[in-house]
Amino acid sequence: MIHKTFLKLAFLLSLIFYAVGSVRAEDNRKIEIEIIPSKPDWRAQRGEKIHFDILVKQDGKALKSDSVYYEIGPEMITPFTKGYIKQFRGQFESIEYTLHEPGFIRCIVRVRVEGKDIQKMATVGFEPELIQPTQELPLDFDTFWDNAIRESKQVPLQVKKTYLPEKSTAEISVFEVAIDHINNSKIYGILAMPKATGRYPAILRVPGAGVRPYGPDIELANKGFIVLNIGIHGISVTMDSIVYKDLATGALRQYYNNNIHNKDEFYYKRVYLGCLKANDFLTSLTEWNGQHLIVTGGSQGGALSIVTAALDKRVTAMAALYPALSDLTGYLHQRAGGWPHYFSAGSYSRIAPIPNVQDNLSYYDVVNFARKIQVPSLLTWGFNDTVCPPTSMYASYNIMTAPKHLSIYKEMGHWTHPDQKQEVNTWIQNITK
Repeated sequence: MIHKTFLKLAFLLSLIFYAVGSVRAEDNRKIEIEIIPSKPDWRAQRGEKIHFDILVKQDGKALKSDSVYYEIGPEMITPFTKGYIKQFRGQFESIEYTLHEPGFIRCIVRVRVEGKDIQKMATVGFEPELIQPTQELPLDFDTFWDNAIRESKQVPLQVKKTYLPEKSTAEISVFEVAIDHINNSKIYGILAMPKATGRYPAILRVPGAGVRPYGPDIELANKGFIVLNIGIHGISVTMDSIVYKDLATGALRQYYNNNIHNKDEFYYKRVYLGCLKANDFLTSLTEWNGQHLIVTGGSQGGALSIVTAALDKRVTAMAALYPALSDLTGYLHQRAGGWPHYFSAGSYSRIAPIPNVQDNLSYYDVVNFARKIQVPSLLTWGFNDTVCPPTSMYASYNIMTAPKHLSIYKEMGHWTHPDQKQEVNTWIQNITK
């Protein structure tokens, strides 16, 4: 019996080693694209000329092909140059380019192999710290939002808490909460809080774009925080995943366009006010320490973090990762604008006939909330982000006057590096000490 068990174990190990060897062999056959800007730190001065070295390998050797496509130019708008590199032989050096205004030049390389496109990019910033918003501030911006908040506060704080034992731990209690909101809607979220008796700082985690369920933030709760993760769509956040998939492709598809024709009924009005309603709940908890209320999120959640910190004077600190909805009018000034790219070439034709759309969106543009931030803030993003272009994000960051810190992970696109997550969590812990 022992001998047979040993043989089975040896056979399984041989399969594992074979599989690992196969993966490594497969890795060696992958296309490798390297783009080397002439500025190693990916930063240049206005008027300074730069170029890009493009290297492509297959099987570890220089690729020889006519299928290497490249484009170079300002991010998200018409490039200076584009096309296939004729008789590519593994390396290509672009001619020199520059910008005379603060902004970014991006080089994108795409290679088609066996019917699949492999892409890489590098983005150089030209004094991005000098980028200023294109979006205008409405004269009645403060009045509009003061009235909206007053309307929201007419809804009494009514909360249903449902204990979720399957998501709780020995140290952390987890609940789904449903908070009454305007127009007979609700704000749903997942609350995680220490079971140990005490008073704790609170964190509001606001969501990125999309329609999905949410889980508890056990990690930060274990570090002594009350953490509320909210959804924005007025639906439970603990349903079966197929429900969210159906809503995302049905009733909530492109929800960010809903009622864009009317600033008083635009989809994000209820969402922005919902973040404040969530804070009403957090600050009502007897376990809250009454001192620290932090808001944080990424992408759409980065936008909501800035908005909430600007509108809610109870917020004491804000951390935003690659914020969306920033400087939406950039495209109308021949530069990149923020997600969801309302005025980009592809979208503008659809919304141009809508009366007052540009004016309506000015009440929701993150730039106009960033102007009003009064609390310490941490922001972080990458230069290669194509969903929330860095030009749009710098437009908000540069106009902020409160204490702030920007952490750049230059090669990052639209996702969170583990180091970014750790940096944000550490910053939150330090600022609440």
